[in-house]
Amino acid sequence: MDNRNLSMLMDLYEMTMANGIIDSSMEGTIAYFDMFFRRVPEEGGYAIMAGLNQLIDYFKNLSFSESDIEYLRGLNLFDERYLDFLKNFKFECDVWAVPEGTPIFPKEPIITVRGPIMQAFLVETMVLLTINHQSLIATKANRIVRAAEGRPVLEFGSRRAHGYDGAVFGARAAIIGGCTGTACVLTGKDFDVTPSGTMAHSWVQLFDSEYDAFKTYAEKYPDSTTLLVDTYNVLKSGIPNAIKVFDEVLKPMGKRPKGIRIDSGDITYITKKARKMLDDAGYEDCKIVVSNSLDEYLIRDMLIQGAKVDIFGVGERLITAAKEPVFGGVYKLVAVEKDGEIIPKIKISENTAKITVPGVKIPWRLFDRESGKCIADVMTLGDEKIDDTKPYEIFHPEYTWKRKTVENFVAKKLQVKIFEKGKQVYECPKVSEIAKYCKEQVELLWDEVKRFEKPHTYYVDLSQRLWDQRSELLHKHSK
Repeated sequence: MDNRNLSMLMDLYEMTMANGIIDSSMEGTIAYFDMFFRRVPEEGGYAIMAGLNQLIDYFKNLSFSESDIEYLRGLNLFDERYLDFLKNFKFECDVWAVPEGTPIFPKEPIITVRGPIMQAFLVETMVLLTINHQSLIATKANRIVRAAEGRPVLEFGSRRAHGYDGAVFGARAAIIGGCTGTACVLTGKDFDVTPSGTMAHSWVQLFDSEYDAFKTYAEKYPDSTTLLVDTYNVLKSGIPNAIKVFDEVLKPMGKRPKGIRIDSGDITYITKKARKMLDDAGYEDCKIVVSNSLDEYLIRDMLIQGAKVDIFGVGERLITAAKEPVFGGVYKLVAVEKDGEIIPKIKISENTAKITVPGVKIPWRLFDRESGKCIADVMTLGDEKIDDTKPYEIFHPEYTWKRKTVENFVAKKLQVKIFEKGKQVYECPKVSEIAKYCKEQVELLWDEVKRFEKPHTYYVDLSQRLWDQRSELLHKHSK
């Protein structure tokens, strides 16, 4: 879809580090990097994985042009041997990832890259910005969709997005998170999603009267007539004129209106009045669509107060995740291979939240066999397998006396193989398929995890062997 060469979209240190190990003993090192995040935005109970398909496109097209090489040469930072390496670059890494649409939790690896250190260095920025952005928007969209309690939510945010890619890929992520449509035509074209939209206030203002504007639109689009009724006065002119057009234009054609849209005012109050007016006129099936800087909290409060809304259009606060517009994913070295042996690596910090979980790991999700609900996630060492035919003890990785024996459960690996030595081995599903999968997976979470405020903590535990390895490295590097 994207014909730009994004290979140079990286932080300079990714190249200076790679150049720095040329002709050193570390040049041929095979390294393992994990991408993970430390906390869920807005203190939520879970996040939604998104952006993998775009990351795959990036890996497949990773190369450096002659103009790229000349630019880098002009910086007077890099050895000619390193520039030759870039000129002949071929992506050869193995990549594992959690599939898009999966609920994800802090500290577990959602992307793992294994490969030559000089290659693994170079992909950090794109791994992070691609997954961080779409996971942020998919997570926000999922919160908003849940607040709507089954009512469709449309993504309306292109004009307020942070740039072109923010609009297109943000809308894609919103669909994954549960939105039923988008106003973005390019997203519709590129990802096989039918775009939604009707008219702006400028359409109504263009005509001599509101009635003429509505009449012209209904005549042009009799099968999909949705009228924006708040240009002047919703209750005194907008809805009366809409009903008049429904009666005089659509009814003689044997057509029914699709809806009205309200974009301003006290929406809760107005929709109650609007619903009665439409019902009294015989248009009980006419949907009420509302927009106007909505988010999950406003939607929840409106519904509690009895707002008569059928469809929500959500723009700026969705496409920018306005309340907390950062998804704090990081990309950290967790192991290297030396003489066929995997050597775990750890980062230690005074900020204990930044201490990494070292080593090659497998994230697992445990499901209750009877309810199907998620019990917990467990990270194990790469050579471990969770035997779900036997009881399995899990424990809090910090408060280790908090232990629980799990029985009658199913253990499933969260990551799947995406690339094998630089060759794609994973088939990307359609956005509609990802959205369906996301809805199914979120339903497997307990309601307590899905609360907006103070959700129940879903635990990501460590196996005993992984916990022991982490503790050993902490003691070793703390002396």
